[in-house]
Amino acid sequence: MLRKQTALPPFRLPTRPPPAGPTDLRKRTGKALNMRIVVVRALLLSLSGLSAVIPVAGQTSGANAGKDLVHQLNEAFEQVYDRVSPTVVVIDVAKSAQTSNGNNPFEGFDFFFKTPKGDEGSEQPDQSEGSGFVIRSDGYVLTNNHVIDGADRIQVKFKDGRVLTAKVVGSDDRTDIAVIKVEASNLPMVELGNSDGVKVGQLVCAIGAPYKFEYTFTTGVVSAKGRNELLADKYEDYIQTDAAINPGNSGGPLCDIDSKVIGMNTLIHGLNRGLGFAISSNLAKQVSDQLINNGRIVRPWLGIIIESLTEQNRGDLFKGVDKGVVVRTIQADTPAAKSDLRPADVITEVDGVSVASARELQYEILKKKVGDPVNLGIWRSGKRLTLAVKTEELPAETGQASAPPAATPPPQSSNTNFGVEVQDLTPDLQRELALKSDTGVVVTDVAPNSPAAVADIQPGDVITEVGRTAVLNLDAFQKALSEQKGKTSLLLLLDRKGVKTYSIVKTGK
Repeated sequence: MLRKQTALPPFRLPTRPPPAGPTDLRKRTGKALNMRIVVVRALLLSLSGLSAVIPVAGQTSGANAGKDLVHQLNEAFEQVYDRVSPTVVVIDVAKSAQTSNGNNPFEGFDFFFKTPKGDEGSEQPDQSEGSGFVIRSDGYVLTNNHVIDGADRIQVKFKDGRVLTAKVVGSDDRTDIAVIKVEASNLPMVELGNSDGVKVGQLVCAIGAPYKFEYTFTTGVVSAKGRNELLADKYEDYIQTDAAINPGNSGGPLCDIDSKVIGMNTLIHGLNRGLGFAISSNLAKQVSDQLINNGRIVRPWLGIIIESLTEQNRGDLFKGVDKGVVVRTIQADTPAAKSDLRPADVITEVDGVSVASARELQYEILKKKVGDPVNLGIWRSGKRLTLAVKTEELPAETGQASAPPAATPPPQSSNTNFGVEVQDLTPDLQRELALKSDTGVVVTDVAPNSPAAVADIQPGDVITEVGRTAVLNLDAFQKALSEQKGKTSLLLLLDRKGVKTYSIVKTGK
């Protein structure tokens, strides 16, 4: 039987709200609240694709309210473990005592494996455990470099009980990534996810062997992404999570709810026990592919030493630019040296992508291939420019230029009021000091504790510019200095045996 519908009267906005008693107010508030709950729950159901009916406020729900949702989440976690755990391995490593050099670049962090210590004087090799996971069905396993570094023997234990000996395919200390291989086929392997698509707040799961408890499964959320600057001289792209990660998890997978590996568990900060970190899957894939294909890492570089532009180093010389990366030094015979890039330039973009820190610039360059052209957006003395640089392969060793021996100044030298003595650059002096510049003035002496000494100007440096004014000889140098009178900071561009750099001298005026 159909209920008779009653027509609603036309809606009119009252000029004054009618008085409401406490009972009427509670009814209206309850109806509005109930409607909000209905809308929110309907939205949740539409997003999750659940067909379960969840009671709304005012309905009799009983003890089983929301049971289907909880069970589906529970089943999702079970499926992640069932799919991923067969791909996870426990790595047992034997290292001789002589392999440890005591120079741990990760000092201040607790790694996810521990080395049992025997009695003093024991000559038995150290034993340690870490984790890893199969990335190719023919036996390639991804783990951390520090897990297998210096290993004399590596054994890999699978979930089905098999124990196989592994060999190192390649390792990369700069990212703490290593690939090892066992002789096997048709192994279960992980599916790598796209870590760039990871969202803060999403559910994640970690699998590993903490404290020798094999195949431990923990859950949490992504706390942050893109963490870097945790370790010096490392290439970093960490996902931060609150999923419980303990010693022994190093090298194990961090998975999303779809069983895709989005990171490799690596370290936790020694001062914050609730923080776990995982190397992003995209970085791990990039490095592991190169290690498998080439046995080594080939990286692009520009040949510059950089630093982030901050309030501390901005000063008067960089007024007009809010963020970017300062070019401190340009190494000799490098891609940057072959371009129009100059020391004290501020790099603000890489191929149209803004960079606000040295890490961001480094990350953008590492995404390029060797030989790729790169357009750098820079700021130079208030002007915006675009410079082209072509990347080259990063050498295995990039040494620093040493300071040349001081030369005896000839009579035609000139003293400055900030503590340096200079002279014209002559062909004889150029040969004597092995200088590559053919214009400028040579620093022949630096007064101790002077502004020049504080600015790290060294004997043998060739001053090529003063305040962005080119210096060809001693007369041009003196003229450029006179134009800088009254300024508290003096920008000097230097050529140090082919390495281009700059110094900021605080004149104190």
